[in-house]
Amino acid sequence: MPRTGLRLKSPDLLVAESGADLEGHGLKRTLGPFQLVCFGIGAIVGTGIFVGLSDTVAEAGPAVLISFILAALTCVFTAFSFAELGGAIPVSGSSYSYTYASLGERAAFLVGWCLLLEYGVSVSAVAIGWGQYLNELLDNTVGWRIPAALAQAPGHGGVVNVPAVVVMLLAAVLLVRGVRESARATAVMAVIKVGILVLFCAIALTAYDAGNLTPFAPEGIGGIGAGASLAFFSFIGFDAISTAGEEVKNPRKNIPLAILVTIGCVALLYCLVSVAAIGAMPWEQVGGKPAALSLIVDRATGSGIGSTVIALGAVVAIASVVLAVMYGQTRILLSMSRDGLVPRVFERVSPKTSTPVANTWIVAVVFAVPAAVVPLDVVLDMTVIGTLAVMAVVNICVPALRRSHPGLQRRFRVPLYPVAPLLGVAFSLYLMCGLPLVTWVQFAVFLAVGALLYALYGRPRSRLARDAEAGPAEAATSSVR
Repeated sequence: MPRTGLRLKSPDLLVAESGADLEGHGLKRTLGPFQLVCFGIGAIVGTGIFVGLSDTVAEAGPAVLISFILAALTCVFTAFSFAELGGAIPVSGSSYSYTYASLGERAAFLVGWCLLLEYGVSVSAVAIGWGQYLNELLDNTVGWRIPAALAQAPGHGGVVNVPAVVVMLLAAVLLVRGVRESARATAVMAVIKVGILVLFCAIALTAYDAGNLTPFAPEGIGGIGAGASLAFFSFIGFDAISTAGEEVKNPRKNIPLAILVTIGCVALLYCLVSVAAIGAMPWEQVGGKPAALSLIVDRATGSGIGSTVIALGAVVAIASVVLAVMYGQTRILLSMSRDGLVPRVFERVSPKTSTPVANTWIVAVVFAVPAAVVPLDVVLDMTVIGTLAVMAVVNICVPALRRSHPGLQRRFRVPLYPVAPLLGVAFSLYLMCGLPLVTWVQFAVFLAVGALLYALYGRPRSRLARDAEAGPAEAATSSVR
């Protein structure tokens, strides 16, 4: 360990530890490239497009297309960085591990802390949106809705969001059964929801009216920027692919491939959906409406059959996001636990299912609380700012790691280096600037709490520091214990 105070962890050590049997049982490599792409689509396509589209339209108007393109560009540049880092360091820690290897332990802990927003808090946000479409589906099929008191957060006409809690607990049950079973379920749900969105485009385009696209940018550049910040939420989750690094066959090849294919497919799909939605209905009637896609299909077809299909697709889509994102959060905590930065309970893997069972249930229960009682808009903004901060750091990790480990095996290299990672940082900061001041204040407090936790808990218990003090021989033994 270099004596710079950064406590850098070498990529070779990270990879070696990921293959070690720290608790007597390890994760198994069962995921192929198709399953990995489906996992990526499963982690991305959900609340952001089915529920959040209307909020993006309310900010940007017909220029919502530009907002989605800006958000996609941010993800493309960052996806290049994730692809290079994921192929070079194929471990479960994702951006946390990449930061540990390039910027040091303190920065890594804060990235892991921010990942609680990207994965943990975002799974709460996704679960909140599930209830909206579940009610739409129930209303269309059986003529009954879950009472508002049991389907909304306090302050929004409800007492507790029961559907949000239920979908999180169901996802936990599936995750603890095994990654193979979870991957199969995610693949099926990914195919269903992509098919539903393609069907939406086909239906909405039958009612397309070019007049609905004028004026194109009624809220100006500011509206496009604010819309892009919200549209970015629709792309959150593609980096969850890299959290599967220890459960993927041939990870150095398949992780970069899956990340790039997933982002390309999702970006194209979102642009088609946004154009079809605005073309079918004036933006003023779409903006701010819950279950907007169902509303558009109802208007286009003149019946409730289409909206029932859309609602079914949304229920499946959002459930798959909960599953995939919760998976990502448990694997981040597993990596941090291995390093001694969070309690050891998070690293224990079941000998029967080869999954971190206790870790999964803790995540499900803890993040079911905000899902049950916090409004969606509050959760969404914090998720976005935390994710953008992590993405900015990941783009910085690429040049840092190239400088410190130029000989590291890289199956994929960022094109247009160093311009691409710098643009990734710039786009991330631009979208962060579109968020309200109160979100920045909340984020600053969140980071301060994280820094305090690292100083009081993580730094004193760091296994890297302990092994360095113990000496090379004992450190080598500890790394495979």
